[in-house]
Amino acid sequence: MKVSRARLSDLEGLVDLFDCYRMFYHQASDKPGARKYLEDRLSHDESVIFVAVHHDEYVGFTQLYPSFSSVYMERIWKLNDLYVSSPARNRGVGQMLLDAARMHAEQTHSKALILETDRDNVGAQALYERNGYRKEELVYHYTLHLK
Repeated sequence: MKVSRARLSDLEGLVDLFDCYRMFYHQASDKPGARKYLEDRLSHDESVIFVAVHHDEYVGFTQLYPSFSSVYMERIWKLNDLYVSSPARNRGVGQMLLDAARMHAEQTHSKALILETDRDNVGAQALYERNGYRKEELVYHYTLHLK
């Protein structure tokens, strides 16, 4: 198993995973849209994506978006996406991707990695908590949907 930072050359292998990730969150399959979205992020250096590849098969990815905290006056990273294909689950892939994300955040001298997940995604929650992520109890997360 190898985890590395994705490049445009990883696009084709990443599209199917990204499409499955979106379907996991109840979105319709849209491979052309996934390809365009990922190509835009990678070609404009708007996110950092790590991919897990096992025997030339793409089995997982995580995507980080850069941000900053005015309170901390430091960089933070939002771990927006983490997905492991069904056959590759419970084999350490998620852990490897979290390790890559943490290493990237440390190398960029960041204050924190933040993430959110659905309440019913208990498997992912357990993984995050084993890695030191803590559920925020003191703040609320709000969303204003514009579309």
